[in-house]
Formats: sequence, C-alpha cells, structure tokens
Amino acid sequence: MVEDKTVGRWRSERLGREASLARWGTFGRPLLVFPTAGGDAEEIERMHLVTVLRPLIDAGKIKLYSCDSVAGMALVKSEGNPRYRMWLQNQFHYYVRHEVVPAIRADCKDPDIEIWAAGASFGAFHAVAAVCRFPDVFGRALAMSGTYDLRRFFGAQPHEFGDEFWVSSPLHFMPSLSGPHLDKLRTRFVLLTSGEGRAEAIGESWAMARVLGDKGVPNRVDNWGREWPHDWDTWRKMAPQYLGEWTKD
Repeated sequence: MVEDKTVGRWRSERLGREASLARWGTFGRPLLVFPTAGGDAEEIERMHLVTVLRPLIDAGKIKLYSCDSVAGMALVKSEGNPRYRMWLQNQFHYYVRHEVVPAIRADCKDPDIEIWAAGASFGAFHAVAAVCRFPDVFGRALAMSGTYDLRRFFGAQPHEFGDEFWVSSPLHFMPSLSGPHLDKLRTRFVLLTSGEGRAEAIGESWAMARVLGDKGVPNRVDNWGREWPHDWDTWRKMAPQYLGEWTKD
C-alpha cells in the first residue's frame, strides 16, 4: 500500500448501499477511473494500473480516484430484474455526479476543479457517459476497449427498455441532444482506444465515435491493432501513454 492512498466509504441513498472511493496522490489533475464490470474502487491497484501511472502521480500531474462499479456489479450478478438494473445504472451516474464529484472537489480543495474520466471495458462506457451527461464537470474521457451498447447484458426484452436506460446510454441519447448541454459538450474531448486482438470489438468504438461526431463532439478513435487483446496488459500500456501526453507541460 502506498503512503498517499486513502479509501473513503459512505452509504449512498441514491444507490441504497455503501460504496467506496479510493484515492492515490496529493496533487495534479483529478482523474476518476471507472472499474471494469465487476470491479471495486481498488481494482486498478490490484491490476497494477496505479503502478504504471505512479510516475505521473509522483510528479503531481494527476491525482487518481476510483469508485466501485456498482451498476456493473449488478449486471454481472444479475441483481434484481432488468428494470431494476436499468434504474441502478441511471442512479449510479447521479451518484457519481452528486456524491463522488463533490468528494473529489472537497479533497482537491477546489469547488470548481475540472475532472477527467477514464476506464476500460465497462469502465469506458461510464467514462464516456460521465463526460456526455455532465460536461459541466468532466472535461475529457480516456475510454479504452469500450463496450457502448449494453442492451445485450440486461437480459431484457426490447419492450422492457425504459427511459432510465436510454438517458444513461450516450450511444442512444446523444442523437437527440441539443441546446446549452450540447454546446458545452462540444468543448470537451473523448478518446476511444481499442485493439483488435482477442475479445476486442473496435466496432463499438467506431459506433460511439460516429454518434459523437454527428453532434460535433470532438473525439478520436485509436486502433492499436491485432496484437493488443481485451486485457489489462493493453490498458496498462495505453493509460500512461495518453495521460502522459495530456499532462505535458
């Protein structure tokens, strides 16, 4: 355990359960990393993502945060019925905006500091959703090997998908977005990275990019090729490369 690590835990009324928020670092741009589907707030440490980002943390370039994957865990465990899991996904995003974000800003001692989002696989979905839903808070997203159309994971019939799913899925709500929200989002940036190796589906990134691009939201897809699989080895290579570029003086 590193000396600058802290883990906070509180009961969220939005989620109806306790959830954790971990932090590594003391200075720098706050970066909220969403875990993979079944991951908790400390998954990125166990999988050595914190280790490869340590030079940026120690240099005061980034201050790393991660929260439990509450909505993802519910999908993995088939918690409740499909409608409940859709409700929880929407609630999870509001938990991030109205509980995690204030906690990060309080920790940074800056009530208005801009936050970056990142994640891999299901975490990439939530990173993109954070920027698209809350561009007043999140400035950019690093979305690695993302899965953006989650309908197949809910075990639901087409008629069972309600508003709480559609409003929490950027692939589906972006086409109808307009007004000041979209104007703000057009000042943000989404980077969609993916390999084409085992278990990768770069077509998901291209689909998300087309939806963003159609609405004038700056984004880019980076294809790492067939030698890079859907795995932590890939993400441990991607994250420090891009974040290093983003934090250059």
